[in-house]
Amino acid sequence: MSMLPQLAPFTVVLIPFVGAALIALAGAHRGLREGLSWVSSILFFLAVMGLLGAFLAGETISQSVWEIMPGLTIAFRLEPVGMLFAAMSSTLWVLATPYAIGYMNAKGYANLGRFFACYAIALGAAAGIALADNLFTLFVFYEILSVSTYPLVAHTGDGKAKQGARTYLALLLATSIGLMLPAMIWVWTATGTLDFADGGILAGQVSPTAGAVLLVLFMYGTGKAALMPFHRWLPAAMVAPTPVSALLHAVAVVKAGVFVVLKIALYVFGLDYLRELVTSDVMLYIAAFTMLAASLVAIRQDNLKARLAYSTVSQLAYIVVGALLAVQLAAIGGGMHMLMHGFGKITLFFCAGAIYVASGKTQISELDGLGRRMPLTFAAFFIGALCVIGLPPTGGIWSKWHLVAGAHDAGHTMIMAAFMLSTLLNIGYLLPPVVRAFLKPLPEGEKSGFAEAPWMCVIPLLLTALGTLVLFFMAQSAFDLLGGLFGLATNPGSVANP
Repeated sequence: MSMLPQLAPFTVVLIPFVGAALIALAGAHRGLREGLSWVSSILFFLAVMGLLGAFLAGETISQSVWEIMPGLTIAFRLEPVGMLFAAMSSTLWVLATPYAIGYMNAKGYANLGRFFACYAIALGAAAGIALADNLFTLFVFYEILSVSTYPLVAHTGDGKAKQGARTYLALLLATSIGLMLPAMIWVWTATGTLDFADGGILAGQVSPTAGAVLLVLFMYGTGKAALMPFHRWLPAAMVAPTPVSALLHAVAVVKAGVFVVLKIALYVFGLDYLRELVTSDVMLYIAAFTMLAASLVAIRQDNLKARLAYSTVSQLAYIVVGALLAVQLAAIGGGMHMLMHGFGKITLFFCAGAIYVASGKTQISELDGLGRRMPLTFAAFFIGALCVIGLPPTGGIWSKWHLVAGAHDAGHTMIMAAFMLSTLLNIGYLLPPVVRAFLKPLPEGEKSGFAEAPWMCVIPLLLTALGTLVLFFMAQSAFDLLGGLFGLATNPGSVANP
């Protein structure tokens, strides 16, 4: 990593935006458009890895770009949670690019210049969120992310897609403008700053009562985290093409939501101050309820993408719970789960799209015997499912282990029980598709034989599935990165020997 060029943070953020402009100009020129999509994703990945290398080498990197007025500055800074989010997003974008190209061409979609331009803008916005040094910068890129993904959700252009996209955008903007923005103004008025700071900026500046109200405003104002009842945008967005679903659920949008929750908990409230707030436990149990209720809804879904959508609502709540437990181990577990779920869930959505491309099937009840025709896809689905469930040999076991251990440290027995029950429910809705595909016979009249999706779809899903296995062995690196927040880096045996 140290051999990679180190660019200024804002330059790194700009790479996807410049790529988006060039892709849009390429328009209908397929070869140029696809080449620019590849180049943009690879350059962004290399630039983020350069920043990560410098950060791991101990460099302190910050950049102030534009002071709009005193206290309102577009500024960027490298910190552990943001670097993890940026590294995950850039890695998955490289893998999502060929998948999106293969899928969108195989299904004959039009307006691909606009599609891939918006795809790139969304990743640039996610990078801006990841590297933001204050609430104002974070909010600006958070809104860019919401608006840039609207055309992606509505891409098919039919009535159902437009309605789903309107629900998607309306809920995200209503929560951020109606709740998060007033909370930011309140923080600025009370503290005189919107800058993130280790240990938070609210303690001693606002009363615990005011802090309790602010916590509710921020948790629900971060609509992308999909806490109930502000979760409906996420299932509504399932009308989008599958590469968009993968982007929404694994890379950019929902991960931006839970990242914002973690960032606000750590750098605005601080874990010590969080524990003083009466609404901390209230929001904690709302998140735990979301975790369980969404799993119960997922079990009842026959449509594969809908099942995965409600699974995402549940898994996001794990990360919110990790933040609200307000103990170090749970916060680290939440950050690790952001990474592990990213790889696991993008694998599952890639597989769902490959199944649709190869067979036209979208319902779980239609998958009988299909694993014999698509063994690679369903093997990858099985591995991705293990990661989301939290079972070895995938990285998901380590993030869930630290979340449960954090709940134990915080003395929340009920939350520990909720984690355990939710994991059983994960098994109940993620393994049946695999069981049907491999253990049941093909319906009478269906041809046997190898019938995978195009390789541009299959290779990325195999690589993301492989990534979940690699993360099983590299989880200590993620722990050390996040543990640096609390002086817990290089904690021997913390992951490898729980």
